[in-house]
Amino acid sequence: MKAAAHPPNEAQRLKRLDDYHILDSMAEQAYDDITFLASQICETPISVMTFIDKDRQWFKSKVGLSGSETPRDLAFCAHAILNPDNVMVVPDALEDQRFYDNPFVTSDPSIRFYAGAPLVTPDGAALGTLCVLDKAPRKLSDAQLSALQALSRQAMSQLELRKALSILAKDVEERATYERRLEAYQKKLETINASLSEESQTDKLTQLPNRGSFDESLVEEYERAVRRRRPLSLAMIDVDSFKKFNDQFGHRAGDDALRTVAAILSETTRPADIAARYGGEEFVIILPDTTEEGALVLAERFRKAVQNHLWPHRPMTVSIGVSTLTDARFDAHALVHAADNALYESKSNGRNRATSGLLE
Repeated sequence: MKAAAHPPNEAQRLKRLDDYHILDSMAEQAYDDITFLASQICETPISVMTFIDKDRQWFKSKVGLSGSETPRDLAFCAHAILNPDNVMVVPDALEDQRFYDNPFVTSDPSIRFYAGAPLVTPDGAALGTLCVLDKAPRKLSDAQLSALQALSRQAMSQLELRKALSILAKDVEERATYERRLEAYQKKLETINASLSEESQTDKLTQLPNRGSFDESLVEEYERAVRRRRPLSLAMIDVDSFKKFNDQFGHRAGDDALRTVAAILSETTRPADIAARYGGEEFVIILPDTTEEGALVLAERFRKAVQNHLWPHRPMTVSIGVSTLTDARFDAHALVHAADNALYESKSNGRNRATSGLLE
């Protein structure tokens, strides 16, 4: 294991870190939103906002990790701050001479992948990182790396605002002036937090609600359907032969195709329907107040809309599985399971078709 050297500006860096009064502070939703969003965008089970103190690494916010600090000598982030302008990526820690025998690699939490975007002050001091980790080797796309850097800048904006509020509280003598300026800063914070909250519920590629947002909406619609004794249906949609399309025309064309499918689904759904990206090339649509017969009619509408679109590379189709809530003893998970089974049946029977499944 190789401990990281100290940055050339270590004294200045520690002074800047102290200026923010962030170490050992209480949890704050704004920072928790950022780490949650980093985990969602980079699709990693662990995300941490760290600050490198003199002898320790302290966690301001974390997802999927226990503890609040580690020795600095063991910290991946102590290496990341040596290059403030770039994201440090370790695809496989066991193959990296700096980390292959690190206790956090060889034992719990068994880190194999790391990517850390430095948290850099306006005058260039790297205080720590916003990092994402996984227990298996992997890579991030260019878009994910850019998003991680963008989120690290948002974290620094939060720190700057936090610092400004602290200075404001000490320096402003006139209460009326203080309250007016504080309100302005608070509104700015709320705008940032609202933007982060919206991003955490939206799939970046398609601009549809993401998997997490879908899960929340499905529970709400399920409870409403049971309470009102109204039908509820679900459509699971998979783009046919998408891997072959990607291999033949490239990932950029694949991304364009997924965006187009999302737009088609948005245009053909009813106002009350909720379309979301389920993951990869799969989409899902919640169909409130819809019977099995009605769900199949709508599924055919979605299928034909995709099939009839003028695709630039080659025709594209989708397979669809639908399910309908018929008994309150079934839960929302059963609805998803039945639709997924029906989707599998559609693909097994030749693709480009819609099939209805039974709840089990």
